Amino acid sequence: MNNAPAERVAFIGTGLMGRPMAKRLLAAGVQVTVFNRSPEPLRELGALGAAVATSTAEAVQGASVVVTMLPNGPVVTDVLEAILGALAPGTLLIDMSSIHPAAAQRHAALLASRGCQCLDAPVSGGTVGAEAGTLAIMVGGEAADLARAEPLLRLLGNPVHVGPSGSGQLCKLVNQAIVAVTIGAVAEGLSLARAGGADPVKVREAIMGGFCQSRILELHGARMNERRFEPGGTVTNQVKDLVAVLDVANSNDLQLPLTAQVHELFADMLKHGDGNLDHSALITQIERISGVQNG
Repeated sequence: MNNAPAERVAFIGTGLMGRPMAKRLLAAGVQVTVFNRSPEPLRELGALGAAVATSTAEAVQGASVVVTMLPNGPVVTDVLEAILGALAPGTLLIDMSSIHPAAAQRHAALLASRGCQCLDAPVSGGTVGAEAGTLAIMVGGEAADLARAEPLLRLLGNPVHVGPSGSGQLCKLVNQAIVAVTIGAVAEGLSLARAGGADPVKVREAIMGGFCQSRILELHGARMNERRFEPGGTVTNQVKDLVAVLDVANSNDLQLPLTAQVHELFADMLKHGDGNLDHSALITQIERISGVQNG
């Protein structure tokens, strides 16, 4: 496309979220080189016009922008160390993974020491938002670097600059705390409806126009009622983010009792082997501890 952003993009991490994001860049005519540890997504992206790299270092060769969408902070650090020597000065790294704010600050400092720029830009909206290009994108870093990245990020969603390096990740933790507690509230409410003898499907329908209406009641409430727990956002990732939330809160002498409780519920799901379920499956944990059988 003639109006496609001119940046050459290396996209590292094309899993549940990264694959639809990379597809949107390709559909807009952006030159994209992709790398992923498992090869399955690469075949589809290659067929759509992406160049497929065999290593992270190969992926970033000639790239002016590197986008990472990886499972956690240690993986991001490993990838950064692997590609650092291959990055040309002036390369902009946009880390769209969800990691600890302190790690994002360390990454930005390391890249700056090599003459590169960095934005931490985690997202919310799940696979639905990734496919539709409607992700909420929380951006930490320099405003000038966001101005450079904005034409690319607008293809993926709505970027908002929230402060210096690490602030995007802090904003994501705020998001995750609110999401987790709200999922817990919806799970408890629908469980109460069922236990009391009301139809939880009709209860959700009845309260959708009221004060508790939310995207989580709309989307995850439907998942809970329909027992659809294929992952958009996994329990494993929810626990990872809540651990970071509580760590940041503790370092700032802040007590978050609701977040702490919902973290325990999600952590128990990991112990039962439910880490790969969608986080809306928290309702099954409510049922488990209540002794409720619901297939």
